[in-house]
Amino acid sequence: MADYQNTPVEDPSASTQMFRAFVDEPQPKPATAANEGSRTGLITLGVIIALAVVIGVVYLAVK
Repeated sequence: MADYQNTPVEDPSASTQMFRAFVDEPQPKPATAANEGSRTGLITLGVIIALAVVIGVVYLAVK
């Protein structure tokens, strides 16, 4: 069973230091146009392949 009555005393300066480290950390770089372009290309390729499969299934069903 846990003993909750003997909680350690927190150091207020420790939380301030952690907050400053969080604020001062570098921001992630925004997505580049090349990354978005490759994603768009993959989505377009996926749609084209899906259409080809659907057209193939319909062709075989009608045949």
